[in-house]
Amino acid sequence: MTRIIFTGDLLLDRGVREKIKHKGMDDLFHESIDAIFLSNDIVVANLECPATKIKEPIHKKFIFRAEPEWLERLEGHGITHLNLANNHSMDQGRKGLVDTRTQILKYNMTPLGFGMNAKEACKSSLLATYPRKVYLLSSLQVPSENWTFLENQPCVCEESFEAISERIKEIKDKDANAAVIVQLHWGVEHTLKPMILQKQQAYQLIDAGADVIVGHHPHTVQTVELYKEKPIYYSIGNFIFDQKKPINSKGLLVSLKIYKEKIVSTQIEIDIENCVPKIRK
Repeated sequence: MTRIIFTGDLLLDRGVREKIKHKGMDDLFHESIDAIFLSNDIVVANLECPATKIKEPIHKKFIFRAEPEWLERLEGHGITHLNLANNHSMDQGRKGLVDTRTQILKYNMTPLGFGMNAKEACKSSLLATYPRKVYLLSSLQVPSENWTFLENQPCVCEESFEAISERIKEIKDKDANAAVIVQLHWGVEHTLKPMILQKQQAYQLIDAGADVIVGHHPHTVQTVELYKEKPIYYSIGNFIFDQKKPINSKGLLVSLKIYKEKIVSTQIEIDIENCVPKIRK
């Protein structure tokens, strides 16, 4: 069995930056979170900011940047993979995006949803091989402000649902027993339900062979649904974040246990207080 955890949005700027300045990175990780992360094989978090010393902000409303050395403590607390297929990874321009990937690798984690060109950015990631192969596809599905998508330049994955469906089918054609997880940055911020279009898109991916769909971006926990006995987490909300409204201060961890013939998925509820997530008792 392989154990995998997915978290929602992880921000290391703005209010979280102030928290780090006063208390340090380790203060962001409550013992209840550590206990779960360190008992799993893989922990995937959505890094909602570039981590780089490069300061080349693009013109947009919310611009984030983390200090790259902070990544060391993410790895130290059990995070193994960081998703970059979101609308803030490019906040410090293309150079900042590329350097973020370099910094993630430097601190022994794996970047997801990024490539030196569009084809590379959208390649599936092999998360595990035991007890069967587990693939992850990561894609950004919300508009990027003032970011020019160039197919042959460094970028994050922004593939269409048709293209993602084809990738899923290719994986399943080669290995029918492979598990395929799709991670999507999508939806409408600060809402509690997905759009009808999202439901149609999720069903399309499961019809193509996806086994689990995990979403984030709305900063809220949205509907959890089973379709053809496959779980769809439309939005798992925030993880480490500085938003204080009650709607934004709850999140989910998605726990997947991958067996040879089945996947057992459960959700673990978290509360976020002063940027710090804790397991809800």
